[in-house]
Amino acid sequence: MGRVLSSKYLFWAVLALPAIPMLLAVISDPGKAEGLLHPTGEFAARFMIIAMMITPLRMIFPKAGWLNWLMRRRRPLGVAAFLYAVLHTVFYIMESGALQPMLDEFWQLGIWTGWLAFAIFIPLGLTSNNASQRWLLVGWKTLQRFVYPAAVLTLLHWIFVHNNLGPALVHFIPLAALEAWRIWKTLSNHPEQRIAV
Repeated sequence: MGRVLSSKYLFWAVLALPAIPMLLAVISDPGKAEGLLHPTGEFAARFMIIAMMITPLRMIFPKAGWLNWLMRRRRPLGVAAFLYAVLHTVFYIMESGALQPMLDEFWQLGIWTGWLAFAIFIPLGLTSNNASQRWLLVGWKTLQRFVYPAAVLTLLHWIFVHNNLGPALVHFIPLAALEAWRIWKTLSNHPEQRIAV
C-alpha cells in the first residue's frame, strides 16, 4: 500500500484529475472553453504556489515527513502548474476566436501580465527535468528563480482580469508571508549567503 501511495505515476494522475473533465467538456463543446478559463488559471496558480511554499515550510518544520514527501514531488507540481497554464492559454485563444481580439486587448494590464508570466513559464517548464539540470549546471537554478517574477505577474493578471482583489490575495498572501520569512531567516543567520530556491 505504501508503495502505491509513493508512486510518482499516482501523483501525476492526481495532478491530472482536474484537467480530465475540462478537456472532455471542450472536446464535446468547444464553446465551453470560456467557462474553463478561470478554473485552469486557478489550478496553474495553486500548483505553482504549493511548489514554492515547500522550501520555506521545510525550514519551519524540518522534521515533517509530509514536507519531505512533497519536496520529492516539487518538480511535478511545477510542471503541472505549467501544463495548466498551457491549457489556460489554449482556452483563451479558443475563446477569442481570432488574432485581432487578442491584439485589441493585449496592452490591458490584466492581459499582458498573463502573457509575460506564461512566456517565463515556458523555459521553466521545458527545463524541469534531470537532463536540463545536468546541461545547465548552476545556470539551471538561476533560471528556475524566474518563477518569482512569474508569480508576481500571475498575481497581477489574476487581480486585474477579474477586477477582484480578494480571491487572488487569499491564494498569494500565505506564499508572500512564507517567502518574506525565509529571506529574513536566511539573511539573519547567514548575511553573506545567497537565497536558495
